Amino acid sequence: MTPAPRPAIVHSVIQVRIHGRGGQGVVTAAELLSVAAFLDGRHAQAFPSFGSERTGAPVMAFCRIGDGPIRTREPVVHPDVLVIQDPTLLHVPGVFAGFEEGTVLVNSSREVDVPRGRLIVVAASELAREHLGRPMPGAPMLAALAAATGAVSLDALAAAFRERFHGPVGEGNVAAMQAAFAQIEELTRA
Repeated sequence: MTPAPRPAIVHSVIQVRIHGRGGQGVVTAAELLSVAAFLDGRHAQAFPSFGSERTGAPVMAFCRIGDGPIRTREPVVHPDVLVIQDPTLLHVPGVFAGFEEGTVLVNSSREVDVPRGRLIVVAASELAREHLGRPMPGAPMLAALAAATGAVSLDALAAAFRERFHGPVGEGNVAAMQAAFAQIEELTRA
């Protein structure tokens, strides 16, 4: 008698693709998102993809967050969440490639249009400038992602940023995160 085949274990995995420009902290944002997921007791992986390594050039980074081990290692082709740290990239070919439905977070202080998905606009550069003194959108964008999706907790994000950036820089990032999180939480409740 042959034993019955074991059912496949299916884990929930959130796939995030972050688009920005060199110098905006895109790669760091993906790394810290994965650290926050680990701090929340989840599995995660993060890695970048970029061509020319100069300031201002388009950069892309990926993060997967799951309830169990993540075996795949290829780039995120079908993201559940798109994080666009520079709104000038909205019309660049490939930004929406493979994205069918999910959440699109855009760093902008103006209204923007996206071809599909649930749009959330965050004035992340302004929040970072206000709390950090520099227009680095990564922390507030990740906090907006946390508020919109529940993929990671705000506490875990804050801990990841404080571990990476000590003193005033860490605290400024956390303050920008808290402001963005509160803003998106209020928006999603309305």
